[in-house]
Amino acid sequence: MHEDLIAHLHDLSAGFGALDARRMFGGHGVYRDGTMIGLLSDETLYLKTDEQTLPRFQAAGCRPFLYARRGETVPTSYWTVPEAAMDSPQEMRPWLALAWEAALRKGAKKKPAKKRAVKKAAKKKPRA
Repeated sequence: MHEDLIAHLHDLSAGFGALDARRMFGGHGVYRDGTMIGLLSDETLYLKTDEQTLPRFQAAGCRPFLYARRGETVPTSYWTVPEAAMDSPQEMRPWLALAWEAALRKGAKKKPAKKRAVKKAAKKKPRA
């Protein structure tokens, strides 16, 4: 379904770095070096944002990826890119860089799973 868009995205990412697309939830996750920076849904590319990059996406008139949960529409931190970015690697590169930076910041905030598991085990009280 997204094969043409994935191929186009590979062309658009020239000079940015290799991107990988993996199937997920009826769409595809877009990854750079194993870190998710975007998603493809309904033939639309959405890139990762955070509090530092979101204003740039909003100022450019981009839209968030929305999904329904329990009858409610929920916005995500993934936003569309300006139309011009879909036409040129030079126009796309800054948006990919913003998504990469946001994804790296998010990853830096997470504690490694192993450390979380050790802390969790330490908090458990032994049974008497």
